[in-house]
Amino acid sequence: MDIQIIGYIAAFCTSLSFLPQAVKVIKTRNTDSLSLSMYSVFSFGVLLWLIYGALLGDMPMIVANTITLLFALIILAMKVHHRVQKLRYQQQD
Repeated sequence: MDIQIIGYIAAFCTSLSFLPQAVKVIKTRNTDSLSLSMYSVFSFGVLLWLIYGALLGDMPMIVANTITLLFALIILAMKVHHRVQKLRYQQQD
């Protein structure tokens, strides 16, 4: 058995775990309960794992972290967008 299959299964599971949150944020447009600092630090960490995997040439690590980073950045971008919108709305009052 190719040992990389374990890596691909892990990549699938960890990457897929962010999909429900991303879908929920996109559908509801509600990011109030999400931590901006957590998603910022997490996204940066995943980016570093992606770079590390690329330097090692480890495809399961590259695939997992690319997908996870995509989902995390979608959530982070929506969180930042909603925070900016909220601040603009508060300044108008």
